[in-house]
Amino acid sequence: MKAAEVEEIQKKPKTRKTKSVEEEHPLEKWLRMDRMPHIWCSTCGIGTAVTCFIEAIKKTTLAREDICVVSGIGCSGRIAGYIKQDSFHTTHGRAIPFAVGLKLANPKLKVVVFSGDGDLSSIGGNHLIHTARRNLDITVLCINNFIYAMTGGQVAPTTPPTAIATTTPYGNYEHPFNLPALAAACGAVYVARWTALHVRRLTNSMAEALQKKGFSFVEIICPCTTLYARKNKLGSGLDLMKFYHDNSVIVNGADPREVDIQFQSEIKVGKFIDVDKPTYLDSYNTYMKTKLGDKFKPYGVTDEERQ
Repeated sequence: MKAAEVEEIQKKPKTRKTKSVEEEHPLEKWLRMDRMPHIWCSTCGIGTAVTCFIEAIKKTTLAREDICVVSGIGCSGRIAGYIKQDSFHTTHGRAIPFAVGLKLANPKLKVVVFSGDGDLSSIGGNHLIHTARRNLDITVLCINNFIYAMTGGQVAPTTPPTAIATTTPYGNYEHPFNLPALAAACGAVYVARWTALHVRRLTNSMAEALQKKGFSFVEIICPCTTLYARKNKLGSGLDLMKFYHDNSVIVNGADPREVDIQFQSEIKVGKFIDVDKPTYLDSYNTYMKTKLGDKFKPYGVTDEERQ
């Protein structure tokens, strides 16, 4: 090619080939994209848990219009605002009673509470134990990052002994909750725990919980690098995921009383409880039928279903 021809080609404006159709994010249909970017820190495990939840819904036969998500206050409390479902971002500690109200008002709904350990087991602890006791047909997904993250890193009901928080600068000396044991002792029919590392197992467990009739509870151990890891000098989010990989032991069917978590020690994960028993509305309808006979109209049952 002659030098003059090369010069002529170089003078021509360069064009870039673009795709005729803009690619869509695989979760775009499930998230409120107008709320992006989200508030969660880099390497936080909440986003992973949300992805697992969406994939879990896809594994079920549940209709999207029948699923409602309820969250409380805290980092995990923002989940309800990002999920493109009917959802409620409620007050601190009151996610479960909001969910109970939804379920009783419309028993056909699949109501999911998706919130944090502080919101659900501290100020919301009373609602957790009594809703499990009554076996309300709802699913509770609890993000446990061992600390109050959004409000500055205070010690939480799940903070392991000796772990440092802003309110325990010399280390935590209180006994933390063993959440699977608490849920099981109060009457939950499905109890499991996984970490943010176990994405496939967590997804499958969430799908099981969503389809379980009665009070189901899944604890999700998640990294909080901004506060918990930094204060305890545990390294990056990747370091925490490596810790989960090296120290998680799958013990399906384990006694929930034996799965408590100590600071930087073995984490027992798996499905611990999977039993069947009448739900709150089942018990109500059966009992009232014995008292009122044929004049009693079962609650939450349509005329077609009665026939």
